[in-house]
Amino acid sequence: MERSVEKRNPYLVEYERQCRLRRPQKTEERRSRMRAEARARRRRRIRRQRLLLSAGILCILLTAVLFLADGGSVFATNAGKLQNNSDGGILPAFSGNTIQGLPEKVYAAHPDWEENFLTPNEYSRPGDPLEEVRDIFVHYTANAGTSAAQNRSYFEQQKDVQEHSVSAHFIIGYNGEIIQCVPLDEIAYAVKTRNQDSVSIECCYLDADGAFTQETYDSLIELLAWLTEAYGLDTDHILRHYDCGGKKCPLYYTEHEDAWERLKEDVADRLGTDKTFL
Repeated sequence: MERSVEKRNPYLVEYERQCRLRRPQKTEERRSRMRAEARARRRRRIRRQRLLLSAGILCILLTAVLFLADGGSVFATNAGKLQNNSDGGILPAFSGNTIQGLPEKVYAAHPDWEENFLTPNEYSRPGDPLEEVRDIFVHYTANAGTSAAQNRSYFEQQKDVQEHSVSAHFIIGYNGEIIQCVPLDEIAYAVKTRNQDSVSIECCYLDADGAFTQETYDSLIELLAWLTEAYGLDTDHILRHYDCGGKKCPLYYTEHEDAWERLKEDVADRLGTDKTFL
């Protein structure tokens, strides 16, 4: 019996032949595409690694800069020194433990005083920070025969009577006692245009001419010497209230320029002979 031969569609035969011819090409294209995708993934991974490495290096550099800067501050603390800011003011150049804005060692050397802070209030102790000390002002109470405690009470009463905005960091009595009314890292209301960058000292007196007793004078010299040393100042930064606005305060030292110059000389002598402040 004669075997029949199946006739196939010549177009189908050609299609299959073309498929067989294209199969190796598609396989190679697929492999090429996979290799290209792998290279792209590798490049992305490398870019990420480089980015992370750069960020790490930047963090290390910033940390080093901050560490060095802080290290300089710590050194300044240990040395008990202060530095000038760009405007000529005096700013603490330290970090670490402080008391009233000063390094512990510096603060510990202060003269004897009674710490009796005013109650925080908007008329005599507003609580605003004293961020720099450029000058130290000397005042007199303008109320002969009143004591340091009485003048401190006058400052305290302002929170109730609300008559005046007035206070000072320190009051020195006519017996030489010192009362601290406002912390040294807060402003006091003593020199209207300079409260933000100064420390003020009120002095009691007995005589109408405003002259200080010897006890008041001696305590004032000691306190001024400590403050100028603590804030890195010299005696040119010891001022009268009179020097800022022309108010006759402290009265005796506005009418006796020679006495004022002698007072600053006594402070300089105290600084030169007494090395126990810092």
